[in-house]
Amino acid sequence: MQKRLHDWLIGTWYGDSGRGRWLLPLAWLFAGAAALRRSLYERGILARYRSPRLVVIVGNLTVGGAGKTPFVIWLAGELERTGLRTGVAMRGYKGAGGGARRLTDADSASDAGDEPWMIRRRLTLPVAVAARRADAVRLLEPDCDVIVCDDGLQHYALARDVEIAVVDGMRGLGNMRRLPAGPLREPASRLDEVDAVVVNGAGFDRAGAIRMRLQPVAVVAFRDGSRRPLSDFAGREVVAAAAIGNPDRFFAMLRDHGLQIETRTLPDHARFTPALAGAGRGKPVLLTEKDAVKCNGVGWSEAGYVEVEPRVDAASASALIESIARRKAEKEGTRT
Repeated sequence: MQKRLHDWLIGTWYGDSGRGRWLLPLAWLFAGAAALRRSLYERGILARYRSPRLVVIVGNLTVGGAGKTPFVIWLAGELERTGLRTGVAMRGYKGAGGGARRLTDADSASDAGDEPWMIRRRLTLPVAVAARRADAVRLLEPDCDVIVCDDGLQHYALARDVEIAVVDGMRGLGNMRRLPAGPLREPASRLDEVDAVVVNGAGFDRAGAIRMRLQPVAVVAFRDGSRRPLSDFAGREVVAAAAIGNPDRFFAMLRDHGLQIETRTLPDHARFTPALAGAGRGKPVLLTEKDAVKCNGVGWSEAGYVEVEPRVDAASASALIESIARRKAEKEGTRT
C-alpha cells in the first residue's frame, strides 16, 4: 500500500499535471500554514537559534531526493580544503533516534541514519545528528568554523547565514503545486531568495544556477570492498535497485554507461533485503551507496554499490567557496 501511494504521488507530481486536482484545497491549507509559521519565526514570535558559527543550509523545495547529500559531501570537503574547519549537521532519517550526538566509528546506518553514515564514511569531518538541528549544530560549534546542514531549508527554528537550494534537473519542480497536490514545500519563488541554486544533472534551465553532475567512479563489491570501473558492466544484464528520492536518475546513469538493467525500487529510505534487491538470480546487483550502507549479512555476494562523485563547474565552485569564506569573515567582524 505504501509503495502504491508513493508511486501514485510521484506520477501525479511529475507526470500527469491534470491529475490530483482534488488535492488543491489541502495544498492551499498547507501553503497558508507554512507561510504563517515562517512569518512567526521572522517576526521573532517563535524563537530561533542563531549559532556563533557560520551556518550553511543545503536544502530543496521539493519532497524527495534532489542530490543534496552528494553536494554536501562536495561542499564540506572543499571548505575543509581551503582551511576552514567544517562540520556537517543533520537531523537524520526520523531524527536518527532523537538524541543529539556526534557520530563515531561505533555507529551504524541503522542507528545514525543512512545519509549521515554515508557522509561520515566519505569525509574525515565531524558529523552530528539530532532530532532538533540546532542541537546538532551546538555539538559542532567548539571545533568548527563553518557548519553545513544537510536539509533544513524550511526549518526556520535554526537561523542561517547562507542558503543553497538543490534542484533535480531531471524532475525540476514538477507540476509547480504545493503539497500534497504537488511536490513543493515552498513556492517556486523561494529560489529567488536563496544565495545559490544548484541544478543536479541536465534539465531545469535557470539563469545563474550552478551546474552539478554525478560521475560514477567505481563499483564497490559488498563481498570484499574491491573496486571496478562501471564500464566493466557495459553490455551486461544487471539488477539495479534503489530506495532513493529519484531512482530514475540512478537508472538513467547506468543506461547511459551501456548497462542493460532490470529495475527494483522501494520508497526513499526503505531497506533492501537480498530478495527485494533481486540477489541470488545469477545477475550482478547494483545499488546506490545510500542504500548500500544499510545492507549487511549474508546474501549479498553478487552485489555492489556505485560510488559517485559530484562534478561542479570550476568557476561556479570557486565563486561559491569564496563567497562563503567572505560571509564567515563578515560574521566574525560583527562579533569583534
